[in-house]
Amino acid sequence: MSAKESPARPPVKLAVLISGEGTNLQAIIDATSRGELRADIRLVVSNKAGAGGLERARRHGIPAQALDHRQFVTREDFDRALVATLNSHEVELVACAGFMRILSPVMVRAFPNRIMNIHPALCPAFPGVNAQKAACEYGVRFSGCTVFFVGEGVDDGPIIVQAVVPVYPDDDEARLAARIHVQEHRIYPYAIRLYQEGRLEVRGRKVFISDFPTVHNSSAAINPPLP
Repeated sequence: MSAKESPARPPVKLAVLISGEGTNLQAIIDATSRGELRADIRLVVSNKAGAGGLERARRHGIPAQALDHRQFVTREDFDRALVATLNSHEVELVACAGFMRILSPVMVRAFPNRIMNIHPALCPAFPGVNAQKAACEYGVRFSGCTVFFVGEGVDDGPIIVQAVVPVYPDDDEARLAARIHVQEHRIYPYAIRLYQEGRLEVRGRKVFISDFPTVHNSSAAINPPLP
């Protein structure tokens, strides 16, 4: 289906998983409010009862609930309860937005190629926590963020969208993270929109996008810039 026909497709039935304040959740809500994304946010779930993102969701009239992982003996038990909760809301696509839990095969296999996550680095570089700190310490000239489909590894699933930001000599983790967050809030709703429009196809570990918006430009980003 072409991008021109995409408005005829129904809104994607979405759940968002969070552990903290939910700034990427807010970006998804805002994109939906602006009409840039056709999403029916069925539920927001946090593994932490005190997560600020739960109240953020409720302010927008979105059902929100905590599912405390500490109440479960194993990671798989928690994921079974999570799957049951999502299925009870007829969720089609799951967006992890600052959800600080590694999902087990129980969850991944229940929603194959239907769980997205965002990582504050250019995958496959710097997987796991403290990615911005690792990028600064390693001395890379570019970092960024990646939206991908969750697999059974850590931050290694098929890549949907990436955004690149320069890393400057005086950067610390906080300054780099702030610039990356700006791009996260742009590309996460975009990735969900591509899914809702039916434009994503996973083949092996690659994601193919129909009507790919090719830009014929031979220029490259170079940091530091050439004189």
